[in-house]
Amino acid sequence: MEPFDELLRGVRADGAGVRRVEVSGTRAQPGLTLYAVVSGEIEVLGKTAGPGDVLVVRGSVPVRGNATAVSGTYEVMGPVARRLAAVLPDALVAPGTDGCAEFYGTLGTGETGVVADRLLDWIMVCALREWFDREHGTGWLAALSDEVVGPVLRAMHERPAEPWTLASLAAEAGVARTTLAGRFAKLVGSPPLTYLTEWRMAVAADLLTESSATVAAVARRVGYADAFGFSAAFKRVHGFSPSECRSRCAATA
Repeated sequence: MEPFDELLRGVRADGAGVRRVEVSGTRAQPGLTLYAVVSGEIEVLGKTAGPGDVLVVRGSVPVRGNATAVSGTYEVMGPVARRLAAVLPDALVAPGTDGCAEFYGTLGTGETGVVADRLLDWIMVCALREWFDREHGTGWLAALSDEVVGPVLRAMHERPAEPWTLASLAAEAGVARTTLAGRFAKLVGSPPLTYLTEWRMAVAADLLTESSATVAAVARRVGYADAFGFSAAFKRVHGFSPSECRSRCAATA
């Protein structure tokens, strides 16, 4: 699965749906907060959004402006989504097109429940996709467009259960092991096999939280033949055992 899709799978509306807000001076809520601007301007950390634009804010940061907007807050759920969301800036602006402001002006006045959340989801997906397509960013986002590292990252993300070695990963990119190791570390910030272990453990934590699969079954799904080796790697990365994760991660979610 593409990293962008994995991110969206773990980004969930808080249930309040689309809300009409008057923005003057406030702070965004923890998580991802979306502002679709109807009129006026909103400024966050040097980024300005005007009528028709969508502003997405990560974390609790100051929000200034004199504007009317429709807004909603998203929680980032699970280790996979949190890991991927780390590449997002604290504030990003997706420019609007003709008619966006007028459309946003029709929202937040009567929608409730599922309809409101799905409208908010649609706006958030469009804003993040526009930013992903426009920006190269850092970490895996920048590396995805690299001709050497991109195929390797996609292989790891899509097939974590394969018995990957540095040699087999290099074969995915069609380069020597030393070439892959150096380029991967430069763009992603860690060696290929270190990143692979951390990715597997993030996927495993989500599986343990979201399903009733046994530890042994989860181990197999992320490339470990036995539960003992998997449990040791899991505790090394997360600081607690897979069995503890069911209660800890579920409580966080």
